[in-house]
Amino acid sequence: MVLPWPLPDENAHPFEPFPTPPTDDDTRLAVAVTRRLLGNRLTRRQRITVEVQNRVVILAGTVETPDVRFTAGELAWGAAGVADVCNALRLANRHRPRR
Repeated sequence: MVLPWPLPDENAHPFEPFPTPPTDDDTRLAVAVTRRLLGNRLTRRQRITVEVQNRVVILAGTVETPDVRFTAGELAWGAAGVADVCNALRLANRHRPRR
């Protein structure tokens, strides 16, 4: 199950991204992690993909700072039922070194 990271709408409530409750455990877990990410001020506007396989959360995408990467991983670990977290988030290259 892969949930693409939505860019929040100014009028959207951060805890209502899905109209119906999920049916299987991995999907429920992906929704729980996504809601946690949407509810945090550091992670809500980042481009993060949440995938869950056998209760292992895989975070992918690009984030702005190391703090955001760390926070996303901690939020994923905090969701009930998570067996492991693979934090594959990469940092954006905002400032490239001069050659």
